[in-house]
Amino acid sequence: MATFARPENALKRAEELINVGQKQESLEALHSFITSRRYRAWTRTHEKIMLKYVELCVDMRRGRYAKDGLIQYRGICQQVNITSLEEVIKHFMQMATEKAELARNQAHALEEALDVDDLEADKRPEDLLLSYVSGEKGKDRSDRELVTPWFKFLWETYRTVLEILRNNSRLESLYAMTAHRAFQFCKQYKRTTEFRRLSEIIRNHLSNLNKYRDQRDRPDLAVPESLQLYLDTRFEQLKVAAELELWQEAFRSIEDIYGLMCMVKKKPKASLMVIYYSKLLEIFWMSSSHLYHAYAWFKLFMFQKNFNKNLTHKDLQLIASSVVLAALSVPPYDRSYGASHLELENEKERSLRVGNLISFDVESKPENKEVLSRSSLLLDLVSKGVMTCVTQEVKDLYQILEHEFFPLDLALKVQPLLTKISKLGGKTASASSVPETQLSQYVPFIEKLAALKLLQQVSQLYQTISIDNLSTIIPFFDFSTLEKISVDSIKYNFLTMIVDYRKSAIFFGSKSLESEGLRDHLSVFAASLSKARVMIHPPAKTTSKLEDRVSDLAEVIEKEHRRLLARKSIIEKRKEEQERQLLEMEREEEAKRQKLQKITEEAEQRRLATEFEQMKNQRILREIEERELEEAQALLQEAEKRGKKKGKKPVLEGEKITMKTLMDLAHSEQLREKQETEKKVQKLAKTMDHLERAKREEAAPLIEAASQRRLVEEEAMHKYEQQQEIAMSRERHAGDLEEKRRLGRLLENKQILHEKVLSHRMAEYKRLKEEKEERINQIIRSRKQEREAKRKMIYFLRSEEEKQKRFREEEEARKLEEMERRKKEDAERKAKLDEIAEKQRQRELELEEKEIKRRDELLRKSSSMFSKTETPALTHPADAKPAVPVAVDATPSTGKYVPRFRMAAEGGGGQAPPTADKWSTGSRMDDHPPQQSDRWRDDRRPSFGGGGSSSRQSWSSTRARGDR
Repeated sequence: MATFARPENALKRAEELINVGQKQESLEALHSFITSRRYRAWTRTHEKIMLKYVELCVDMRRGRYAKDGLIQYRGICQQVNITSLEEVIKHFMQMATEKAELARNQAHALEEALDVDDLEADKRPEDLLLSYVSGEKGKDRSDRELVTPWFKFLWETYRTVLEILRNNSRLESLYAMTAHRAFQFCKQYKRTTEFRRLSEIIRNHLSNLNKYRDQRDRPDLAVPESLQLYLDTRFEQLKVAAELELWQEAFRSIEDIYGLMCMVKKKPKASLMVIYYSKLLEIFWMSSSHLYHAYAWFKLFMFQKNFNKNLTHKDLQLIASSVVLAALSVPPYDRSYGASHLELENEKERSLRVGNLISFDVESKPENKEVLSRSSLLLDLVSKGVMTCVTQEVKDLYQILEHEFFPLDLALKVQPLLTKISKLGGKTASASSVPETQLSQYVPFIEKLAALKLLQQVSQLYQTISIDNLSTIIPFFDFSTLEKISVDSIKYNFLTMIVDYRKSAIFFGSKSLESEGLRDHLSVFAASLSKARVMIHPPAKTTSKLEDRVSDLAEVIEKEHRRLLARKSIIEKRKEEQERQLLEMEREEEAKRQKLQKITEEAEQRRLATEFEQMKNQRILREIEERELEEAQALLQEAEKRGKKKGKKPVLEGEKITMKTLMDLAHSEQLREKQETEKKVQKLAKTMDHLERAKREEAAPLIEAASQRRLVEEEAMHKYEQQQEIAMSRERHAGDLEEKRRLGRLLENKQILHEKVLSHRMAEYKRLKEEKEERINQIIRSRKQEREAKRKMIYFLRSEEEKQKRFREEEEARKLEEMERRKKEDAERKAKLDEIAEKQRQRELELEEKEIKRRDELLRKSSSMFSKTETPALTHPADAKPAVPVAVDATPSTGKYVPRFRMAAEGGGGQAPPTADKWSTGSRMDDHPPQQSDRWRDDRRPSFGGGGSSSRQSWSSTRARGDR
């Protein structure tokens, strides 16, 4: 490997090799320089070397060399000057494109030249054999050999550049530009295989971008500029795929756009969404997915209606009619009928996947997914106002097919409408995403729908119909085509009919045919036997316990249901809390990771900057030393040459002389030569002085004579020019006088115009002045009114504040006075109550003294009565009348209440006891026995007369309550 002291030497060496025709050696020399670790510090010369290098690679079609060199150069200028890499890559692609275009222009049959299935495949053995056997030496083979290699190299160039620029945030715009140029290359030359590979390459780059998120200089899709570049690339891919009619690749491009938006949780602009849905409806139409095609039309209509302000009524009507006809073209039966579980799962997954693409909801949950069906689409068309924008023919067709019942006249009513609809359509001027719309493409599917609807209505009206009659009322198709349509509808359980060719008739029956009944005949037989068994042997009635349990079952179920709902809500809350915690943790980890990455990047940048400075200083020192050494050697060599010419001894003596010695010798030799030169110059100067003095002495008289002649000539010339100037002045004066006389006639008109203009301006000035004064007066009046209103408002607010303040002070004073009055009343009431209590206590004491005296008197009376009673009266109590005191004594002895009439009856109608007075009535009116805690019983416990104390106590307590 060749080594160079400086990068300029490598470039010079390469140019020399190119000039002598050795391009391969030049390419290898530059390649060795670029891949060398010795020249890793970027300079402007590196860019020149890379430009020359890529030119050689393009001239020689060396794609691998170009890729290797660009990768090495990316490492050199990644952190220093990334724009240099961008310039080199642009130059590389420009050179490759120019060479390919030049080769294409030189060829006369481009289609034959590009008739290759795969640009990356080598030449096939059969092609080589055919070329040698057939001896083809014509123009076709020369074109193939001339043009195809250059297009292979151009395709390889695009792949190389995309591989180098992938996942680099500083070169996103160049990456997008390269992808667009590659797409245009595939579109221009109909390269379908290369387009598929290019789409896969870009898809892999995006997946790697998400996989390696910690990569340095990785593009951030959260930045709007980066996201817009990636979106533009995907939409360009979608457009080219649609133009090349690669519908499967177009659908994958649609999925790429949706996946990209799901990453950033953001929807594109409305203009891009219109392109998205316009391409989506083309894809679904080519795949015969009429339901999804209708939904795409519906979404496109809503976007055009909401965001396209330039949309005309005619274009809106045409698009709305297309939406309704696309919805009517959807088959009216469910294709999932009779499918296996695996097929249903696959269809469900496919429907969910396509539903996500159509609704474009990047944050929707699975339980909120919209079910795509024909019925829901028709309801949306009515609710969103699409039916109000369609033409009258489409509206009538929708009404007939969906809401009317014409079993025999349906085809006659539909056919003229379809004839009119097939003529509608054309180019749309205001809807750029849908350049042309033809309603005639939906006519065959509408005819099929009309045939199905007619068969369904006829099956509801008739049980049997002849084939001839059915063919008559359905003029769209012959019977063979109608039979195929019927078979498909019978398969999916939309119709039930049997065709009998022997009788030339069609039989309509119930939905359960024999073929369907045989499928579950055993389960039907078992259900019938179970019903018969229940009829023969009815089950016994359940016990009352079961009825009691059943009565409580509803309440138990309700409680269990509420418990399960509460548990579900708790689980949901826990899940949400867990998700929130996980999001918080992820956010914290992302912040830590970004912080650590930032610290690492800063440290790496500092390290690279330090290394770059060190390398730069070392390189500068090395260049200085080399330059000084070269200068010293050049000086010494010149000194040796001069010494040899003069016959002197050479200065250098082998290799013993050091750098310092060389420099000293060079300087001394230079100083010596300088001194000799100065001596020669002084000698030559002296000689020149003498020569110049002699010349001037000889030339002095000649110069004087010439000067005198010159003075004479100039004086004569001055007189002549003066006379000419006087004559011209006289002529100009005469002309000015003539002009003055000519213009003097206009002086009066000029004065009149001047006065007129002045008067007009003075009037205008006065008018403007008056208007200005009027405006100023109005402003003064309005400001004066505002100040007056403001002063009134301030006065009103202050007066209101004073009123409020006085009201609050009066309220506080009133409250204080009320509190003092209440305190005074409470004190008076308390004193009065104390006085009443004292009087009551004295009264009770007096009553107690009276009661004591009365008891003593009763005791004395009773003792005297017992002493006078005879003995027979005691032995025969039934014949004798008991005394009243006995009855009186019986009452306290039994401890029970005895009414007055009972006491009178038992006493034989004698007079009442003398002890009854107004103070003893309370004891007889009391139904309760005397309390054991009575103080009279506690003190003296007499054998009779205990009712008095209880009566006094109750009376005193009652009186006390009354006084209170």
